[in-house]
Amino acid sequence: MEKKLKIGIIGCGGIANGKHMPALSRVKEVEMVAFCDIIKERAEKAAKQYGTPDAKVYEDYKELLKDTSIDVVHVLTPNREHSFITVDALESGKHVMCEKPMAINTAEAQKMLDAAKRTGKKLTIGYQNRFRADSQFLKEACDAGELGEIYYAKATALRRRGVPTWGVFMNKEEQGGGPLIDIGTHSLDLTLWMMNNYKPKMVVGTVYKKLGHQTNQGNNFGNWDPEQYTVEDSAFGFIVMENGATISLESSWALNIGKNGGEAMTTLCGTEAGADMKGGLHINSIRHNRQCDEEVNLKAGGVDFFEGASSEPADVEAHQWIQAILNDTDPIVLPEQAIVVTQILEAIYKSAAEGKPVMF
Repeated sequence: MEKKLKIGIIGCGGIANGKHMPALSRVKEVEMVAFCDIIKERAEKAAKQYGTPDAKVYEDYKELLKDTSIDVVHVLTPNREHSFITVDALESGKHVMCEKPMAINTAEAQKMLDAAKRTGKKLTIGYQNRFRADSQFLKEACDAGELGEIYYAKATALRRRGVPTWGVFMNKEEQGGGPLIDIGTHSLDLTLWMMNNYKPKMVVGTVYKKLGHQTNQGNNFGNWDPEQYTVEDSAFGFIVMENGATISLESSWALNIGKNGGEAMTTLCGTEAGADMKGGLHINSIRHNRQCDEEVNLKAGGVDFFEGASSEPADVEAHQWIQAILNDTDPIVLPEQAIVVTQILEAIYKSAAEGKPVMF
Protein backbone atom coordinates (compact mmCIF):
# COMPACT_ATOMS: atom_id res chain seq x y z
CA MET A 1 0.00 0.00 0.00
CA GLU A 2 1.34 3.40 -1.01
CA LYS A 3 2.32 5.61 1.91
CA LYS A 4 -0.04 8.52 2.50
CA LEU A 5 0.93 12.01 3.57
CA LYS A 6 0.03 12.55 7.21
CA ILE A 7 -1.73 15.83 7.94
CA GLY A 8 -2.23 17.73 11.18
CA ILE A 9 -5.04 20.28 11.52
CA ILE A 10 -4.43 23.28 13.78
CA GLY A 11 -7.70 25.11 14.36
CA CYS A 12 -10.92 23.11 14.04
CA GLY A 13 -13.42 25.94 13.65
CA GLY A 14 -15.51 27.27 10.77
CA ILE A 15 -13.00 27.33 7.91
CA ALA A 16 -11.64 23.91 8.88
CA ASN A 17 -15.09 22.33 8.84
CA GLY A 18 -16.40 24.36 5.93
CA LYS A 19 -13.49 23.94 3.55
CA HIS A 20 -10.28 22.18 4.47
CA MET A 21 -11.25 18.96 6.22
CA PRO A 22 -14.06 17.99 3.82
CA ALA A 23 -11.77 18.67 0.84
CA LEU A 24 -8.84 16.73 2.32
CA SER A 25 -11.14 13.80 3.06
CA ARG A 26 -11.60 13.49 -0.71
CA VAL A 27 -7.85 13.42 -1.48
CA LYS A 28 -6.82 9.77 -1.59
CA GLU A 29 -3.11 10.49 -1.04
CA VAL A 30 -3.55 11.87 2.50
CA GLU A 31 -4.86 10.99 5.92
CA MET A 32 -5.62 13.34 8.79
CA VAL A 33 -3.88 12.01 11.88
CA ALA A 34 -3.87 14.93 14.35
CA PHE A 35 -6.28 17.69 15.35
CA CYS A 36 -5.64 20.69 17.60
CA ASP A 37 -7.95 23.36 18.97
CA ILE A 38 -7.99 25.48 22.12
CA ILE A 39 -11.52 24.11 22.59
CA LYS A 40 -10.75 20.42 22.96
CA GLU A 41 -14.28 19.31 22.11
CA ARG A 42 -13.96 20.79 18.61
CA ALA A 43 -10.75 18.86 18.01
CA GLU A 44 -12.35 15.67 19.31
CA LYS A 45 -15.35 16.11 17.02
CA ALA A 46 -13.09 16.72 14.01
CA ALA A 47 -10.96 13.68 14.81
CA LYS A 48 -14.02 11.49 15.05
CA GLN A 49 -15.44 12.74 11.77
CA TYR A 50 -12.33 13.09 9.62
CA GLY A 51 -9.43 11.41 11.37
CA THR A 52 -7.83 8.00 11.19
CA PRO A 53 -8.94 5.54 13.88
CA ASP A 54 -5.85 6.39 15.96
CA ALA A 55 -5.95 10.16 15.30
CA LYS A 56 -4.57 12.24 18.15
CA VAL A 57 -6.19 15.30 19.73
CA TYR A 58 -4.32 18.30 21.15
CA GLU A 59 -5.07 21.60 22.85
CA ASP A 60 -1.49 22.91 22.43
CA TYR A 61 -0.28 23.12 18.83
CA LYS A 62 3.35 22.79 19.95
CA GLU A 63 2.62 19.27 21.18
CA LEU A 64 1.19 18.36 17.77
CA LEU A 65 4.33 19.68 16.06
CA LYS A 66 6.51 17.33 18.10
CA ASP A 67 5.07 14.39 16.13
CA THR A 68 7.76 13.75 13.51
CA SER A 69 5.49 11.47 11.50
CA ILE A 70 3.30 14.41 10.44
CA ASP A 71 4.24 15.69 6.96
CA VAL A 72 1.85 18.60 6.48
CA VAL A 73 0.10 21.08 8.75
CA HIS A 74 -2.94 23.22 7.92
CA VAL A 75 -3.03 26.41 10.01
CA LEU A 76 -6.72 27.38 10.27
CA THR A 77 -6.75 29.75 13.23
CA PRO A 78 -7.69 33.43 13.65
CA ASN A 79 -5.42 35.73 11.66
CA ARG A 80 -3.26 36.92 14.56
CA GLU A 81 -1.99 33.39 15.12
CA HIS A 82 -1.08 32.60 11.51
CA SER A 83 2.50 33.79 11.60
CA PHE A 84 3.95 32.22 14.73
CA ILE A 85 2.18 28.89 14.29
CA THR A 86 3.29 28.69 10.64
CA VAL A 87 6.89 29.53 11.50
CA ASP A 88 6.95 26.92 14.27
CA ALA A 89 5.42 24.33 11.93
CA LEU A 90 7.96 25.00 9.19
CA GLU A 91 10.80 24.86 11.70
CA SER A 92 9.51 21.48 12.90
CA GLY A 93 9.88 20.08 9.39
CA LYS A 94 6.30 20.32 8.14
CA HIS A 95 4.93 21.75 4.90
CA VAL A 96 2.27 24.36 5.67
CA MET A 97 -1.03 25.43 4.18
CA CYS A 98 -2.09 28.61 6.02
CA GLU A 99 -5.52 30.13 5.60
CA LYS A 100 -5.79 33.62 4.16
CA PRO A 101 -4.71 36.28 4.79
CA MET A 102 -1.05 35.35 5.14
CA ALA A 103 -0.69 37.43 8.32
CA ILE A 104 -2.03 40.55 10.02
CA ASN A 105 0.90 42.66 8.79
CA THR A 106 3.92 42.53 6.49
CA ALA A 107 6.47 41.95 9.23
CA GLU A 108 4.67 38.81 10.39
CA ALA A 109 4.23 37.60 6.81
CA GLN A 110 7.94 38.13 6.16
CA LYS A 111 8.78 35.85 9.09
CA MET A 112 6.72 33.13 7.43
CA LEU A 113 8.39 33.60 4.05
CA ASP A 114 11.86 33.63 5.64
CA ALA A 115 11.10 30.42 7.54
CA ALA A 116 9.93 28.67 4.37
CA LYS A 117 13.14 29.64 2.56
CA ARG A 118 15.29 28.71 5.54
CA THR A 119 13.75 25.27 6.03
CA GLY A 120 13.12 24.39 2.39
CA LYS A 121 9.55 23.40 3.24
CA LYS A 122 6.59 24.39 1.10
CA LEU A 123 4.25 27.16 2.19
CA THR A 124 1.00 28.19 0.53
CA ILE A 125 -1.92 30.45 1.46
CA GLY A 126 -5.62 29.57 1.16
CA TYR A 127 -6.75 31.77 -1.73
CA GLN A 128 -9.18 29.19 -3.10
CA ASN A 129 -10.93 31.59 -5.46
CA ARG A 130 -8.06 31.13 -7.91
CA PHE A 131 -9.40 27.62 -8.48
CA ARG A 132 -12.87 28.60 -9.69
CA ALA A 133 -13.48 27.76 -13.33
CA ASP A 134 -13.99 31.42 -14.27
CA SER A 135 -10.74 32.40 -12.56
CA GLN A 136 -8.82 29.70 -14.39
CA PHE A 137 -10.35 30.70 -17.74
CA LEU A 138 -9.53 34.37 -17.22
CA LYS A 139 -6.00 33.66 -16.01
CA GLU A 140 -5.33 31.63 -19.14
CA ALA A 141 -6.58 34.52 -21.29
CA CYS A 142 -4.37 36.99 -19.41
CA ASP A 143 -1.29 34.80 -19.70
CA ALA A 144 -1.93 34.34 -23.42
CA GLY A 145 -1.89 38.12 -23.87
CA GLU A 146 -5.50 38.33 -25.01
CA LEU A 147 -6.11 41.45 -22.93
CA GLY A 148 -2.83 43.07 -23.84
CA GLU A 149 -1.29 45.31 -21.19
CA ILE A 150 -3.65 45.48 -18.21
CA TYR A 151 -3.35 49.05 -16.96
CA TYR A 152 -6.55 49.43 -14.90
CA ALA A 153 -8.31 46.91 -12.68
CA LYS A 154 -10.97 46.89 -10.00
CA ALA A 155 -11.03 44.42 -7.11
CA THR A 156 -14.55 44.11 -5.73
CA ALA A 157 -15.83 42.62 -2.47
CA LEU A 158 -19.05 44.45 -1.58
CA ARG A 159 -21.89 43.26 0.63
CA ARG A 160 -24.95 45.33 1.43
CA ARG A 161 -25.46 43.57 4.79
CA GLY A 162 -23.28 40.53 5.28
CA VAL A 163 -21.43 40.94 8.56
CA PRO A 164 -20.19 37.53 9.80
CA THR A 165 -21.49 37.35 13.36
CA TRP A 166 -19.77 34.11 14.37
CA GLY A 167 -16.24 33.35 15.52
CA VAL A 168 -13.91 36.32 15.93
CA PHE A 169 -14.57 38.11 12.63
CA MET A 170 -15.61 41.35 14.35
CA ASN A 171 -12.63 41.32 16.73
CA LYS A 172 -9.84 43.60 15.51
CA GLU A 173 -7.34 42.21 18.00
CA GLU A 174 -7.76 38.66 16.71
CA GLN A 175 -8.31 39.36 13.00
CA GLY A 176 -6.35 42.55 12.35
CA GLY A 177 -9.30 44.13 10.55
CA GLY A 178 -12.72 43.59 9.04
CA PRO A 179 -13.97 43.21 5.46
CA LEU A 180 -10.74 44.49 3.90
CA ILE A 181 -8.61 41.73 5.41
CA ASP A 182 -11.42 39.15 5.23
CA ILE A 183 -12.98 39.40 1.76
CA GLY A 184 -11.10 42.27 0.13
CA THR A 185 -8.02 40.09 0.35
CA HIS A 186 -9.55 37.53 -2.06
CA SER A 187 -10.42 40.15 -4.67
CA LEU A 188 -6.99 41.75 -4.45
CA ASP A 189 -5.26 38.37 -4.76
CA LEU A 190 -7.26 37.55 -7.89
CA THR A 191 -6.50 40.94 -9.42
CA LEU A 192 -2.75 40.88 -8.80
CA TRP A 193 -2.58 37.28 -10.05
CA MET A 194 -4.41 38.06 -13.29
CA MET A 195 -2.17 41.06 -13.93
CA ASN A 196 0.94 39.15 -12.86
CA ASN A 197 1.98 42.40 -11.24
CA TYR A 198 3.37 42.31 -7.70
CA LYS A 199 5.24 45.61 -7.45
CA PRO A 200 3.16 48.32 -5.74
CA LYS A 201 4.46 51.88 -5.71
CA MET A 202 1.84 53.87 -3.81
CA VAL A 203 -1.39 53.31 -1.90
CA VAL A 204 -4.09 55.69 -0.72
CA GLY A 205 -6.71 54.19 1.59
CA THR A 206 -9.92 55.16 3.35
CA VAL A 207 -11.52 53.09 6.10
CA TYR A 208 -15.01 53.62 7.54
CA LYS A 209 -16.88 52.48 10.61
CA LYS A 210 -20.20 54.14 9.93
CA LEU A 211 -22.72 51.32 10.38
CA GLY A 212 -21.15 49.03 12.98
CA HIS A 213 -22.68 50.93 15.91
CA GLN A 214 -26.23 50.70 14.57
CA THR A 215 -28.86 48.49 16.16
CA ASN A 216 -31.37 48.48 13.27
CA GLN A 217 -29.27 46.25 11.05
CA GLY A 218 -31.12 43.83 8.76
CA ASN A 219 -28.01 41.67 8.56
CA ASN A 220 -28.10 38.46 6.52
CA PHE A 221 -26.35 36.56 9.33
CA GLY A 222 -28.42 37.93 12.20
CA ASN A 223 -27.84 41.06 14.24
CA TRP A 224 -24.36 41.81 15.50
CA ASP A 225 -23.50 43.22 18.91
CA PRO A 226 -22.34 46.83 18.38
CA GLU A 227 -20.22 46.57 21.53
CA GLN A 228 -18.30 43.64 20.04
CA TYR A 229 -17.92 45.25 16.60
CA THR A 230 -14.36 46.65 16.71
CA VAL A 231 -13.43 46.51 13.00
CA GLU A 232 -14.32 48.64 9.98
CA ASP A 233 -17.51 48.05 8.00
CA SER A 234 -15.98 49.22 4.70
CA ALA A 235 -12.57 50.08 3.27
CA PHE A 236 -11.32 51.35 -0.07
CA GLY A 237 -7.92 51.57 -1.69
CA PHE A 238 -6.32 53.29 -4.67
CA ILE A 239 -3.19 51.40 -5.66
CA VAL A 240 -0.58 52.53 -8.18
CA MET A 241 1.91 49.92 -9.34
CA GLU A 242 5.54 50.56 -10.33
CA ASN A 243 4.70 50.16 -14.03
CA GLY A 244 1.93 52.78 -13.76
CA ALA A 245 -1.01 50.38 -13.63
CA THR A 246 -3.87 51.33 -11.30
CA ILE A 247 -6.02 49.09 -9.09
CA SER A 248 -9.16 50.25 -7.29
CA LEU A 249 -10.07 48.04 -4.32
CA GLU A 250 -13.49 48.24 -2.67
CA SER A 251 -14.58 46.08 0.24
CA SER A 252 -17.45 46.09 2.70
CA TRP A 253 -19.54 43.91 4.99
CA ALA A 254 -22.16 46.65 5.37
CA LEU A 255 -22.69 49.37 2.81
CA ASN A 256 -25.83 51.18 1.69
CA ILE A 257 -25.91 50.01 -1.91
CA GLY A 258 -28.80 48.71 -3.99
CA LYS A 259 -27.72 45.11 -3.76
CA ASN A 260 -24.60 43.13 -3.03
CA GLY A 261 -21.96 44.44 -5.39
CA GLY A 262 -20.21 41.12 -5.86
CA GLU A 263 -17.53 39.27 -3.99
CA ALA A 264 -14.15 37.78 -4.95
CA MET A 265 -14.43 39.59 -8.30
CA THR A 266 -12.02 41.41 -10.56
CA THR A 267 -12.51 43.71 -13.52
CA LEU A 268 -9.59 44.02 -15.93
CA CYS A 269 -9.01 46.67 -18.61
CA GLY A 270 -6.25 46.05 -21.11
CA THR A 271 -5.00 47.56 -24.35
CA GLU A 272 -6.46 44.70 -26.43
CA ALA A 273 -9.55 43.68 -24.45
CA GLY A 274 -11.18 43.75 -21.06
CA ALA A 275 -12.96 41.23 -18.89
CA ASP A 276 -15.01 41.20 -15.73
CA MET A 277 -16.44 38.53 -13.48
CA LYS A 278 -20.09 39.53 -13.59
CA GLY A 279 -21.34 37.03 -11.04
CA GLY A 280 -18.55 36.93 -8.48
CA LEU A 281 -18.28 34.27 -5.83
CA HIS A 282 -19.54 30.82 -6.90
CA ILE A 283 -20.85 32.08 -10.26
CA ASN A 284 -18.78 30.65 -13.08
CA SER A 285 -19.31 33.29 -15.75
CA ILE A 286 -17.35 36.23 -17.09
CA ARG A 287 -17.75 38.93 -19.71
CA HIS A 288 -15.03 39.36 -22.28
CA ASN A 289 -15.21 42.85 -23.78
CA ARG A 290 -13.79 44.01 -27.08
CA GLN A 291 -16.06 45.93 -29.45
CA CYS A 292 -19.07 44.25 -27.88
CA ASP A 293 -19.88 42.16 -24.83
CA GLU A 294 -19.12 38.48 -25.26
CA GLU A 295 -20.48 36.43 -22.37
CA VAL A 296 -18.62 33.27 -21.44
CA ASN A 297 -20.55 30.70 -19.42
CA LEU A 298 -18.37 28.05 -17.89
CA LYS A 299 -19.55 24.60 -16.93
CA ALA A 300 -18.02 22.62 -14.07
CA GLY A 301 -14.45 21.62 -14.66
CA GLY A 302 -12.04 23.11 -17.15
CA VAL A 303 -9.10 23.20 -14.76
CA ASP A 304 -6.28 21.67 -16.77
CA PHE A 305 -4.23 20.36 -13.84
CA PHE A 306 -7.11 18.69 -12.02
CA GLU A 307 -8.67 15.41 -13.03
CA GLY A 308 -10.81 14.82 -9.95
CA ALA A 309 -14.53 14.17 -9.83
CA SER A 310 -15.28 17.55 -8.26
CA SER A 311 -14.47 21.00 -9.60
CA GLU A 312 -15.32 22.78 -6.33
CA PRO A 313 -12.56 25.33 -5.60
CA ALA A 314 -11.83 23.80 -2.19
CA ASP A 315 -11.31 20.35 -3.73
CA VAL A 316 -9.09 21.67 -6.51
CA GLU A 317 -7.09 23.72 -4.01
CA ALA A 318 -6.48 20.69 -1.77
CA HIS A 319 -5.60 18.43 -4.71
CA GLN A 320 -3.04 20.77 -6.29
CA TRP A 321 -1.46 21.49 -2.89
CA ILE A 322 -0.93 17.82 -2.14
CA GLN A 323 0.35 17.16 -5.67
CA ALA A 324 2.87 19.98 -5.27
CA ILE A 325 4.25 18.25 -2.18
CA LEU A 326 4.28 14.77 -3.73
CA ASN A 327 5.89 15.96 -6.96
CA ASP A 328 8.11 18.63 -5.40
CA THR A 329 6.67 21.43 -7.52
CA ASP A 330 5.47 24.91 -6.63
CA PRO A 331 1.90 25.28 -5.35
CA ILE A 332 -0.35 27.62 -7.35
CA VAL A 333 -0.43 30.21 -4.55
CA LEU A 334 3.11 31.26 -3.72
CA PRO A 335 3.99 32.98 -0.43
CA GLU A 336 5.97 35.57 -2.40
CA GLN A 337 2.66 36.59 -4.01
CA ALA A 338 0.57 36.43 -0.85
CA ILE A 339 2.93 38.73 1.06
CA VAL A 340 2.29 41.50 -1.49
CA VAL A 341 -1.43 41.23 -0.78
CA THR A 342 -0.66 41.71 2.91
CA GLN A 343 1.64 44.67 2.15
CA ILE A 344 -1.12 46.46 0.24
CA LEU A 345 -3.83 45.74 2.82
CA GLU A 346 -1.58 47.03 5.59
CA ALA A 347 -0.81 50.15 3.52
CA ILE A 348 -4.55 50.88 3.06
CA TYR A 349 -5.08 50.71 6.83
CA LYS A 350 -1.99 52.85 7.44
CA SER A 351 -2.95 55.44 4.83
CA ALA A 352 -6.43 55.74 6.31
CA ALA A 353 -5.07 56.13 9.84
CA GLU A 354 -2.47 58.75 8.87
CA GLY A 355 -4.52 60.57 6.24
CA LYS A 356 -1.79 60.47 3.60
CA PRO A 357 -0.46 58.17 0.85
CA VAL A 358 1.86 55.30 1.69
CA MET A 359 4.88 54.95 -0.58
CA PHE A 360 6.67 51.63 -1.06
